[in-house]
Amino acid sequence: MADKLDTQKTALVVIDLQKGIAAQDRRLAPHSAAEVVRNAARLAAAFRKNGMPVFLVHVVVSGKERLSVIADEQMWGGSPPGNDWVDFVPELGKTEGDIVITKRQWGAFYGTDLELQLRRRKIDTIVLCGISTNHGVESTARFAYEYGFQQVFAEDAMSSMSAEMHNLAIEAAFKRMGRVRKTDEILAMLD
Repeated sequence: MADKLDTQKTALVVIDLQKGIAAQDRRLAPHSAAEVVRNAARLAAAFRKNGMPVFLVHVVVSGKERLSVIADEQMWGGSPPGNDWVDFVPELGKTEGDIVITKRQWGAFYGTDLELQLRRRKIDTIVLCGISTNHGVESTARFAYEYGFQQVFAEDAMSSMSAEMHNLAIEAAFKRMGRVRKTDEILAMLD
């Protein structure tokens, strides 16, 4: 049934809800970082309660492994501020059972073992959320689509640098790759 999620075959994938990125709240729209984190934490708690995998993805952009492409505008300025920049926000309630994925670019699949970890758990559906909608979340979603995963996008558990960027990703990409739902709707899909 399209409006239910199989708890045996569905995982939550949380993109870049780390201290350094969530701290940029004043630059986010249409949802504040606090709202995104609150909704992602609700999803994570529900997935854990149902024995479903929670994947926490963070980006590490320093050192020799950092991408250094020639571009008109660099995505990352200097070194990330503070030692805890890559740490997950505490509100997510990270547990030992969560699977941590470290990436070096926007998307969570390229150069990581995310696909392998999902396939080993026989996951065919992912619920995606995080910051930013049109960068990390969309890049991950495009790979997931090409790998054949079913996707549900938690619209109010993601945000971008502007409402226009967020809405364009939702309308032009996500609705063609999966189902766009609010957090409450996704939680209801687990019942």
